[in-house]
Amino acid sequence: MKKYIPNTITSLNLFSGCIGTVMVLNQEFTMAFYCVLASGIFDFFDGMSARALHVKSLIGKELDSLADVVSFGFLPGAILFMMLKETTAHPYLPYLGFIITVFSALRLAKFNIDTRQTTDFIGVNTPMNTFVIISLPFIAQDYPAIYSTWLLLAIALVSSLLLVSEIKLFSMKLSSLSWQVNRFKYLFLIVSVVLLFLLKFMALPIILILYIVFSKIHFANEVTDQTKVA
Repeated sequence: MKKYIPNTITSLNLFSGCIGTVMVLNQEFTMAFYCVLASGIFDFFDGMSARALHVKSLIGKELDSLADVVSFGFLPGAILFMMLKETTAHPYLPYLGFIITVFSALRLAKFNIDTRQTTDFIGVNTPMNTFVIISLPFIAQDYPAIYSTWLLLAIALVSSLLLVSEIKLFSMKLSSLSWQVNRFKYLFLIVSVVLLFLLKFMALPIILILYIVFSKIHFANEVTDQTKVA
């Protein structure tokens, strides 16, 4: 039975993403956030359980990507669609929010065939991008200027390009618990937790920027360490 456990967890990711999308379309963003959070947890543990149980499979890999397209592709696209509907009377312009869905699918397809991404990421991963997008309706409660057609379209474009960019980002899958090896990952986690505690949803876009910065430092330092060893 153990071979079904990872796929069951992946299916829960998909199910949560479906519910979250309905919540978004009903403008129940708080419930949508909890669904995204649940999908993120399921997405983390499906791969972990597959490795721990030694039951990794091709169907599991494909199912994971299909689930992510909904939870971390269609759902954030729906968020921007609903927000854009609030900013314009144009009947078709809000559909441009779904450009994130298209680029999320491209990012996931690229990930599946890119051998460079076995341990780290090339481009922003879809869960991280989704958490940034889901933060926007909450940030807009304090900063209503976010409800600007051109600003939302710019966010959609920048997010989409980051998904398929060549920026190298570290994964939080640790090969060891060594502080020396993982110090910038640990520092990123500590700073992120503090920011979330202090700024709540406002922290999420900042965390994305810090993720890119800490990744740059991590890989630069990794090259320096390897040079010293050599």
